[in-house]
Amino acid sequence: MQTYFKLIFLLSASLLCLGLASPDDSNKGAMKRAAIIIDDFGGDVKGVDDFLTGEIPVTVAVMPFLEHSTKQAEIAQAAGLEVIVHMPLEPKKGKISWLGPSGITSNLSVGEVKSRVRKAFDDIPYAVGLNNHMGSKIVENEKIMRAILEVVKEKNAFIIDSGTSPHSLIPQLAEELEVPYATRSIFLDNTHSSRKEVIKNMRKLAKKAKQGSEPIGIGHVGVRGDETYAGIRSMLDEFQAESIQLVPVSQLLPSPIEEDHNKFWQQPFQAKE
Repeated sequence: MQTYFKLIFLLSASLLCLGLASPDDSNKGAMKRAAIIIDDFGGDVKGVDDFLTGEIPVTVAVMPFLEHSTKQAEIAQAAGLEVIVHMPLEPKKGKISWLGPSGITSNLSVGEVKSRVRKAFDDIPYAVGLNNHMGSKIVENEKIMRAILEVVKEKNAFIIDSGTSPHSLIPQLAEELEVPYATRSIFLDNTHSSRKEVIKNMRKLAKKAKQGSEPIGIGHVGVRGDETYAGIRSMLDEFQAESIQLVPVSQLLPSPIEEDHNKFWQQPFQAKE
């Protein structure tokens, strides 16, 4: 018997040396995961119709109180896409008018902040989370961010920090209040991005995913929204070849949604107790 086990050991060692077997063989082909959030839904702009087909499993971030906000959220949900509120928050630089109607500004009372966030969730049906639109000033404001997160918790939702300030308090407050959260890893575009630039950034997202970080990319509908869609769409085969699965952002957060992957993004998000 000892001779038998010795032979098995020697054979295994030989195969490893020859590269025919590896302790990591079982991990080869394992799917890595990444998520893409597309911001700025709610208006009649380029890229909206493309993304709302549901062909790419993006998370749709809808700005509240715009002409098409509610309707686009309903279309996204019907297409099997995850929906979140894209809450406008005051930036350090820029015009307040850029926030659109009922944005969160630093002069508001805590009560008014909470009221606006609640109304935003009411305006965006099926929203299971929230991320910030701009907001470099507000995300550093402990009082206002706490008020926002208290409503997010009240809604059993999650929050994604869009990463508009290196001094954001979202991670700290989310942990304190036990609100599921994550932070944007990379922007996939900007106002003037071409398809080629989006592809370049998608490859950066893929690199992060292959390193095991489960990254979150953020793109936008808008002036070049069609280019953003085309760039992401053209990378789907490459992601598949690299064994990278695009999932709704909630799949990268600890939640009961992960227990059932069958159309999980259509189920109500439930934060951990």
